[in-house]
Amino acid sequence: SGDASVGRATGVEVDVDMSDILETLELAGMLHFEAHSSNGWGVALDYAFMDLNADISGPRGGVIDADVRQGVLETLIMRRSEFRGGQLDVMGGFRWWDNDIDVEIDPAVLPGTAEFDAEDDWFDLVMGLRWTSDINDQWTMQLRGDVGGLGLEADFTSTLAASFRFAMSQSVDLDLQYKATWVDYKTGSRGSPGYFQYDTVTHGPVIGFIFKF
Repeated sequence: SGDASVGRATGVEVDVDMSDILETLELAGMLHFEAHSSNGWGVALDYAFMDLNADISGPRGGVIDADVRQGVLETLIMRRSEFRGGQLDVMGGFRWWDNDIDVEIDPAVLPGTAEFDAEDDWFDLVMGLRWTSDINDQWTMQLRGDVGGLGLEADFTSTLAASFRFAMSQSVDLDLQYKATWVDYKTGSRGSPGYFQYDTVTHGPVIGFIFKF
């Protein structure tokens, strides 16, 4: 949810709920990998990709075709220590955003079509904390938060996540998570053809499996 601007089309709402995403989803994927050393250092890679396409019919027969593609890659270095009966990870790294927005408007009442498109990618430095604690022999809780951007490229970016993991075996966990990622980014001059602004939060439940080796 949020709003975006492409060229002279400014302040366009991009609020899409779960049912709309399922209806317009063309392709999506999520993958997370971590490796930790016994000396406390670790690395993590996380990638999430979503491609949405929708045709919206207007009241006078016009059609708006919108295609939104969003990819987010995180690369983090971690330092782990014991904290309050659990493990505290101090994290630092970057978040890479790769966004493509294509909008084609066929008004029907007038000849021709209007097209707006933007392809933009940028890097944001992020720093954060993650705390992991065992609830009992099978359940584990994890809380994570980070912040970044701060005007280096995006004005602001942040991720908050809460996770509960169930140990199905020694090597496989079921992960039940709620995650939210914010970004506020803009480039170019407002109202000019090269202007691009993306101020959104992507959030929702995550269900996955963790394989440990």
